[in-house]
Amino acid sequence: MLEEIAPPATDVKQLQSIVRSQHGQIDHMQVLIAKLRHLQPGRSSERLAREIEQLELRLEDMQTAIAPVEAAVAAMEPAPAPSRERLPEHLARERVVHQPPSTCPDCGGEMRPIGEDVSEMLDYVPARFKVIRHVRPKLACVACQRIVQQATPSVPLQRGLPGGGLLAHLLVSKFADHLPLYRQSEIYAREGVELDRSTLADWVGRSLALLEPLVESLGRYVLASQKLHADDAPLAVLDPGRGTTKTGRLWTYVRDDRPAASAQPPGVLFRYSPDRKGERLRDHLKGFSGILQAASCGFNQLYQDGRILEAACWAHARRSFYDIHQARGSPIAAEALERIGQLYAIEAETRGKPPDERRQIRQARAGPLLASLRTRLQEALPRLSSKSELAIAIGYVLTRWAALTRYRDDGRIEIDNGAAERALRAVALARKNLPFAGSDGAGERAAAMYSLIGTAKLNGLDAEAYLCHVIERIADHPIKRIEQLLPWTVAGELQLDARLAA
Repeated sequence: MLEEIAPPATDVKQLQSIVRSQHGQIDHMQVLIAKLRHLQPGRSSERLAREIEQLELRLEDMQTAIAPVEAAVAAMEPAPAPSRERLPEHLARERVVHQPPSTCPDCGGEMRPIGEDVSEMLDYVPARFKVIRHVRPKLACVACQRIVQQATPSVPLQRGLPGGGLLAHLLVSKFADHLPLYRQSEIYAREGVELDRSTLADWVGRSLALLEPLVESLGRYVLASQKLHADDAPLAVLDPGRGTTKTGRLWTYVRDDRPAASAQPPGVLFRYSPDRKGERLRDHLKGFSGILQAASCGFNQLYQDGRILEAACWAHARRSFYDIHQARGSPIAAEALERIGQLYAIEAETRGKPPDERRQIRQARAGPLLASLRTRLQEALPRLSSKSELAIAIGYVLTRWAALTRYRDDGRIEIDNGAAERALRAVALARKNLPFAGSDGAGERAAAMYSLIGTAKLNGLDAEAYLCHVIERIADHPIKRIEQLLPWTVAGELQLDARLAA
């Protein structure tokens, strides 16, 4: 996560040096943004506005990336005196009392109040802020003077004010709703809560570091499947060295066997890479063996050693015939569309049935249709110009025929790669709202959050409620049992919480 800042360091002086250097860059960028904003009122320039937006995102990424390093420095230094700064008085207060036992744990005597400690945490619930006031009464034994008080409640971020609800809202707003932190800061200011962008970036960076083991656990689960859907999409990334953008890639790997009556929960894993080189794919899937369903030819290199078996996508093949028919009204394309439609009608009847039953239906009913379609395409191809769009579409189908028809004989495989395409819709929306990422590190952070948010949605959970639940618990959760915080394992608790809240 932090290689864009510096190599790992364990000495506090090294970490402090990294922090100072990074803050120098942050200060320089803040001054540059201020100067550009000063110029903007006198100039009507889309280019200038875009440059400011790029710098804002880059600054946000730098502030987010430095947060875990600052947290590591803070952990090595003596704890400072508690802050006396009060949260805004106009916010509603919720009093949570952590009551100790009424009898002395040493002698069993009666306890009497002698005072209490009060600490406040800023939290967020949908549509409003609130302050949760944690009250810990102190009780003293009348007989032996033993003083008893409940332990300080766990907080998501040490030496920080945000509660789990606020952190979950920040993450979902940034990575699902695609609101940059500086815009979120402006929204909160309208509600009377001043949270500058650097503070929000610090909270996001530390939250992502907190969630990293959970993302790794999710990745292990997804890649343990015997069948995956895969796809990728370009992502424009700022390249400060050249003053422009470069093209990175977001890859998605989906485990979802529910259409084949599997009881295993679905999951989606996103990965970012700065390019589309073959070693990226090999690194992502080094622990996977089985069936890979993908529409892109970019995955072809993975099938050479036989460890991964290709299943192609009929939706991708159909798309070319549809475009040709819409543009020219081609009878051959129309016939191909009709025949492919018949294959999909059979699939609608097999959805939710076990693999063996799906295989039997497909072999009996789709098998003859596939054989007939292949014959018709083979007959049509010689009559077409080799450079025509229709010839290219037919050539694609015939060349990949084995991969396209593999689903007929294996009930685990789907007819198309819709699962991966649906997962990438979130990325398409991100590109529409935020046309570039601030850095390679920002791409990695986005991939991590897309994984958790996407998996929560696949399991029918509200992503914000899920992240709130996890963030409130993960700091104290045993790392060896991190899989207990995956979406499907906490779904029951979330449903119970929702019923109690109602």
